[in-house]
Parts: sequence; C-alpha cells; structure tokens
Amino acid sequence: MDVNIENSWKQQLYDELDKPYFKGLIDFVEQEYKTQTCFPKGSQIFAAFDYCSFDDVKVVIIGQDPYHGVGQANGLCFSINNGITMPPSLINIFKEIESDINIPFPSNGNLERWAKQGVLLLNATLTVRSHEAGSHQGKGWEKFTDAVIQSISNNKSDVVFLLWGGFAKKKGAKINNKKHCILNSGHPSPLSANRGYWFGNKHFSKTNEYLIKTNQLPIRW
Repeated sequence: MDVNIENSWKQQLYDELDKPYFKGLIDFVEQEYKTQTCFPKGSQIFAAFDYCSFDDVKVVIIGQDPYHGVGQANGLCFSINNGITMPPSLINIFKEIESDINIPFPSNGNLERWAKQGVLLLNATLTVRSHEAGSHQGKGWEKFTDAVIQSISNNKSDVVFLLWGGFAKKKGAKINNKKHCILNSGHPSPLSANRGYWFGNKHFSKTNEYLIKTNQLPIRW
C-alpha cells in the first residue's frame, strides 16, 4: 500500500513513516483490505491530512475509530459521507453547535468543510473492519497518531485541542498546555451526553474566541 500522505505531514513525520512498526502496520492494513471489507476506502485512510495540511492546523478533534457501517466513514473523525444517516454522536455535536453559536442544524454530516478550514479531524485508529468496532486497534495506528499529536504540540503554537471523553483526554495527555488551548468535556455519545457531560460545554464558541484572540480566523462551524 502506498502511503500517500500530504507533503507537509510527510516532512513532519518523515522519521515515523520509516520506523519498523509503521511498515508492519501498513503490511497488516494492506492484507486486511485484500481479504476483508474495511473502512474507510483506501484512498481516504489519510483524508484528515489531505484536507488539512500541517501548516493549516488550528484545531484538533480526536476520535477513536472510523465508523464501521457501510458507506459511513470518510477518513475524518465524527464525519460521514453525504447522504448517510447521522450517527447519534454527530447529532449531539450539531445540537451543541446550534445552542452554543446559533448555527442551524445542517442537512448532512460531512465535515470536510471543517477540515478545509484547519480542523484536523483525527481518529486514533485510521482503519476498521466492517461491523467490527475496534478491530484494527493495537496494530500501530495509535503509536502513529500519538506522533502526529506530539508533532503538532512541539512544532506549532496556539492550536485548540478538543478532547471529548476519557479516551481523547488520555490521548492528549502530553500536549503542551502552556502554548496551546486544551478544552475537555464528556463525549457527545448519548450515554455521556444524556448524563450531562456534553451539552453546554460551549466548545465551539470558546474555540473561536481563542482563535480570534490569537489573531487567527475563526471556524465557520
């Protein structure tokens, strides 16, 4: 499998892409895509990087796994392809945006429009088998995406990291909070949201306030 990652990221992650674990990971993914139905499609595995170059990153949202239903995953965390029914977590994200900054509920859940504005929509694991959540965890993706987060933390400043739920908080534990803005809340999944850990976090207005304060363009959520 050709690792066709966007050039600015290739420069940042040059050493990582050459490590034995990464080569083993790519061999595993290649075999899985040959013998199983996996998501997202091969050309979208690195979509988060394609839509949002290293230089453009202003906001990072950390997810866990791609969606594992047919036609859902498009390589951006929490995002789905056009024409696909919105999963509950994404519905709760849009509900919070609506109450926080008064942007009406959108007609589709494709978040490419965020990625193109500098929002890195990063899943910890970039691939999954059809209908088998977590099936590609523990194969090396987490190590790779830790390196991505570390690279942003070390080599950029004034990035907003949105850490939703315990998994994302652990994943972002080493981010330098002296040079970046870290916003924590519960996960937007119904289990967490209905217990009061998600709604009212105002992460979307807080993100834009910080971006404006640091002379960056706000995100059109």
